[in-house]
Amino acid sequence: MNNDKIRNACAAAVQALGKLKKDEFSELRSKLEFCIGSYDYDKNPVGLIEYGKKALEELKAFKSANPRKINKKIINDLEKSLSN
Repeated sequence: MNNDKIRNACAAAVQALGKLKKDEFSELRSKLEFCIGSYDYDKNPVGLIEYGKKALEELKAFKSANPRKINKKIINDLEKSLSN
């Protein structure tokens, strides 16, 4: 059940990164999208956890510089799902 929460939080992060329209996030977005697809196929959350943590770091850093561009709920959901 918790793995599905990680998957959903990562999917929300992919959408948030896409809305920013920054080239620096394109590789992270594509890897997260791949990991989501892989998880949907085999239910192995290893890639989701790895890239979810990277996305969390990037989103936090971007939010500190641009407080209104990232929804705090996305960061909170990622943190909560990855901490369990």
